[in-house]
This record gives sequence, C-alpha cells and structure tokens, in this order.
Amino acid sequence: MSKIGKININIPEKVKVLLSGNNINIEGPLGKKTLNIDLDIFELNINDGKEVSIKPKINNKNNKRLWGMNRSLINNAIIGASKGYEKTLELTGVGYRASLNGNNLNLQLGFSHDINFEIPDGVKIKVEKQNILKISGSDKQQVGMVAAEIKGIRPPEPYKGKGIKEQGQYILRKEGKKK
Repeated sequence: MSKIGKININIPEKVKVLLSGNNINIEGPLGKKTLNIDLDIFELNINDGKEVSIKPKINNKNNKRLWGMNRSLINNAIIGASKGYEKTLELTGVGYRASLNGNNLNLQLGFSHDINFEIPDGVKIKVEKQNILKISGSDKQQVGMVAAEIKGIRPPEPYKGKGIKEQGQYILRKEGKKK
C-alpha cells in the first residue's frame, strides 16, 4: 500500500474538480489545470465535490509506484488553484540587484553585462528591495523551474557566499587561504 496514495484529498470551497474521460479539470480562483490520469490503471472517486480519492484497480509494484505520484500531482494542482505557490530568492553580493522591465527580469550579478531573464506565462515575479525576488504562480513545477533557472545563473559560491540562493538555504562555507 502507498502511504501517500491512501490519503484522501480535500477540495476547498472555491475549487471545482471535474472528471471528463481520462482528464481531470481543476478550476480555482488562481488558475486552471488539466491532468491526464490513466483510468485503466486507477479508479478515481469525487465525493460530493469535497473529496477526491484515487485507488489502483490492480495492486502490483508498478501501480503502487504510480499511485502516490498521481495523488501528489492532483493534490498539488488543487493547492495551486486555491492558494498558489511561492518561492523567495535572495541575491547576495556587492552590486547584485534585480529590476523588472515589463516581461523581463533584469539581473546585475557582477558579470560584465546585465542578464535579461524572460518571465514565462503563468508565473509572477515581484522584486522587493533590490536583492529579494518573490516568484509565485499556480503550477508548483513551473514555479520551481523558474526559481532553479534563476539560481543557475549565479549559484552561491562557498568562500564569500555570493550568488543567488533560496531564502533559508544553507551554504556550506569554506575557509580561505592561510599564510
């Protein structure tokens, strides 16, 4: 039995979940999401629009693996449609700053040139102070991917800790040269 798959998913009041064929349509105040679930393998029950449960039709190793993953995907889509997801990034370093220009994020990260990062649809980026970025959206995977791409431009280095890191992320620091 999958420990995660057994748990029923509660649906908030503002979110609507509809099953049409193999697709689950999740609609909420922050957006829409359509998930494709194989109904040959899984049995999906929507109870009075308040709870969703998913169970495999045949218990074997492969179905057990997919059970928890599909339950998590449905749960993440419901949370994204109702509350949304947010990640906070910090720019650490002298002269490191960010600014918004329309649909582009302009980053000054100590290179000889500025970096223009194009913001994808479905993701909002807010610049607080000049060195704190808040990335928000309804799709958990897309918010995480945008945060990872921005962090990958200038990852934190271990000697001075300069770079882009998530808020609360621990950087393993190294000692410098000794005389």
